[in-house]
Amino acid sequence: MSRLRVLVIFCILAGALGALAGPPVWGGQPAMHLTEADKNLLLAQARASIAAHLSNKPVPPVQEVPPVLNERRGAFVSLHRRGNLRGCIGYLEAVKPLLETVREMAAAAAFHDPRFRPLGPEELAGLEIEISVLSPMHLIKSTDEIEVGKHGLYIVRGFSRGLLLPQVATEYKWDRLTFLEQTCNKAGLPQDAWKDPATKIYTFTAAVFAEHPQPGGGSRQESKSP
Repeated sequence: MSRLRVLVIFCILAGALGALAGPPVWGGQPAMHLTEADKNLLLAQARASIAAHLSNKPVPPVQEVPPVLNERRGAFVSLHRRGNLRGCIGYLEAVKPLLETVREMAAAAAFHDPRFRPLGPEELAGLEIEISVLSPMHLIKSTDEIEVGKHGLYIVRGFSRGLLLPQVATEYKWDRLTFLEQTCNKAGLPQDAWKDPATKIYTFTAAVFAEHPQPGGGSRQESKSP
């Protein structure tokens, strides 16, 4: 599956599986500025949450939580092994503080993504963790507002909805039209459903950063923030 991981992303909307009855409501400030220390802490806490669940122990508390990590934000946690998707779950809405969201979604991606069996202890060391922190959502009036490589798309028509993260279009070198069509596909809609006046198109950005295990048990962080 490898690079198709984002196309088949599984998300929890408003904290529950399945469709969202209405348009999502976002909280928090329009922009979130995460330092390298903030990103490292989130990645460490994602790994700690998975490890704690594997050992049936509580996640060790963080003594001093930076104020920015207490802001409510939507976020996705993606897990990979050897370049292949191993789990991906997130909150589209800003329903919980970011640190809490990352901890919860890391464990959910590891053990409750229905596409995969629960993660085993032997898989933890080689696990690659990627976090996408979402910005507030913007309902656009024209598709000319979409900036490929910067924006993610969320398309809604009735009870059908689909989301693709900003990095998808960059990875696949899509143009704006292809990005719209693929997001419609993700929603289970015809490719040209974005032209329907009843279809709502939202854009958002994401701060994307990852921890990749290195030989010998170390790790490095890679930031993909737009």
